[in-house]
Amino acid sequence: MRMAFFGGLYSNYLALESAVRDACHRGADELYCLGDLGAFGPYPDRVFPIIFETGIRCIRGNYDDSIGRGLGDCQCGYTDPRDNHFARISYDYTLQNTSQEHRAWLRELPPSLRIDRDGLRLLLCHGSPRRTSEFLWESTTSTHFLDKLASDSEADVLLGTHTGLHWQRHLARDRRFVNVGVLGRPANDGRTHVWYCLITTHRSAAGRPAPVDVDFIPVEYDHERLAREMRSEGLPDEFVATTLTGWWTTCLEILPGKERLRGRH
Repeated sequence: MRMAFFGGLYSNYLALESAVRDACHRGADELYCLGDLGAFGPYPDRVFPIIFETGIRCIRGNYDDSIGRGLGDCQCGYTDPRDNHFARISYDYTLQNTSQEHRAWLRELPPSLRIDRDGLRLLLCHGSPRRTSEFLWESTTSTHFLDKLASDSEADVLLGTHTGLHWQRHLARDRRFVNVGVLGRPANDGRTHVWYCLITTHRSAAGRPAPVDVDFIPVEYDHERLAREMRSEGLPDEFVATTLTGWWTTCLEILPGKERLRGRH
């Protein structure tokens, strides 16, 4: 079984189209999205037809919960005033430009999803099994803690997103934690492509753990078109700069030291 996992669409319908094509070309049997369909980018309603037409199964991220219920903010978990300033601009724009029909659909999304493939138990969440907005960073999240989350969740493969940066870790008893990354914006690495995760399961021999392959796939898309559309919608120049350069200009204070040192700003 081959499954594609998309995190954080952030209204980037152009990247979603490219990722779906790529995943299907690679033989993906199933497509999943781990939440945060809106934010950051232009025209949030444009991701929904792609989701509906391709049968992507979605769970609810913090953004989806806020947009669906018309809350006062994105529940992003920021504490820095500058980060919250840009989060407010992004949230207000997304809320204003998401139709009532799509808001109602977001309200019905589950907060997590369990699937069983080839004897492996997979749990899909947005931030963590504990909290939708929990940040699990590679540099600050211990293997012991991830082992506990996997055990408490009874999961062989635990998948999340929310941080915007893809990474994975091998856990005890051949289990795995995977942050699938996001399609909405680059990974703060100076490259304009975005990322999704492809997981392949295999039938196990009797009495042996089922093997799993985890691959992070870069996705090229028309980022210059996205930047033009962001400008035409009056979104901040800082958002446009990230799309064009691959370096984050916002949401920086939430980054732990090691992750922030990898960036330009």
